[in-house]
Amino acid sequence: MASSSFLKLLTLKPLHKPPSSSIIINHFSNMKFTFRSFSAAMSPPSTAVMYDQEGPPDSVTKMVELPPAEIKENDVCVKMLAAPINPSDINRIQGVYPVRPQVPAVGGYEGVGEVHSLGSAVKGLSPGDLVIPCPPSFGTWQTYVVKEQSVWHKVAKGTPVEYAATVFVNPLTALRMLEDFVDLNPGDSIVQNGATSIVGQCIIQLARIRGIRSINIIRDRAGSDEAKEKLKKLGADEVYTESQLDVKNVKSLLDNIPEPALGFNCVGGNAATLVMKFLRQRGTMVTYGGMSKKPVTVSTSAFIFKELSLRGFWLQNLVSSAKGEECKSMVDYLLGLARDGKLTYGMESTPFKDFHIGLDKSLGKLGSQPKQIIKF
Repeated sequence: MASSSFLKLLTLKPLHKPPSSSIIINHFSNMKFTFRSFSAAMSPPSTAVMYDQEGPPDSVTKMVELPPAEIKENDVCVKMLAAPINPSDINRIQGVYPVRPQVPAVGGYEGVGEVHSLGSAVKGLSPGDLVIPCPPSFGTWQTYVVKEQSVWHKVAKGTPVEYAATVFVNPLTALRMLEDFVDLNPGDSIVQNGATSIVGQCIIQLARIRGIRSINIIRDRAGSDEAKEKLKKLGADEVYTESQLDVKNVKSLLDNIPEPALGFNCVGGNAATLVMKFLRQRGTMVTYGGMSKKPVTVSTSAFIFKELSLRGFWLQNLVSSAKGEECKSMVDYLLGLARDGKLTYGMESTPFKDFHIGLDKSLGKLGSQPKQIIKF
């Protein structure tokens, strides 16, 4: 009985006719279309500056070719246009910065590019849009970067790429330090060392926009007179070399400028002491760097009789906090100033193929150099 049923099943007519040749052709055409779509969801090959181990940047970095990367549905592929070489980038490669990627890694943390292609679920961006990683994200020293849409922030067309590439780390540091520690009013003053740095230049200009006067301290070096003139053109009220402040009462140099309530230190050592000498009673000094690699030393009298406050600032804390999303509106404000010519600072462009020349300049191997911006 079972055998008979089995034979009947074998003789049953198929429910559907065999597919015609045209259907088969269409089926393979659809397969080809599927393969083409999958192929289109890949980035172009990328050239990148990578390092396999932490160490001296001029020894461990190398330029390599990377294969295409998959573009997932929420990803954006960005063709990089420019990226800076920041001191923090160098420190990450050296392995001495608190936050750094796992090796092997592509260098760079900040930059700007244009949208090349999009994942299927991405909305609000189009090919050709100018975008920056906001907050910054590891791996900007490469020709194409693929990351989720949430990483990218669209910036206005017409924004100079050098400023879009550098807006986060330095100008945003300047803005937050001016606003987060002391309530300043028009007519107040601030004092800072390291005034020729990009943060220093930004502090001068942002303070001037707010009607706040600035006292600026620079190193004694060749070209210091020229540096003074440049800073004054940016809006600096007073600029002194460290040796000029080797006097008993630095406040006698201020004339009609009020004693500063707020000071900024990115050098340490004697340069930090000079900032504290200018501060008024209950003034605050904010340290955001230590270029001299010397400690901040405060006298007992400054603590007891002047009641000074010493604070620290690290931009990463802002990025990691609830204010991280607010950074985008701050960035837009700063880039608006840059487009209007109200925020400017010295930079030098280096072609990507000459990356290691720009790196040598950033390492100080070729003397004092402007901020290096890699152009792709």
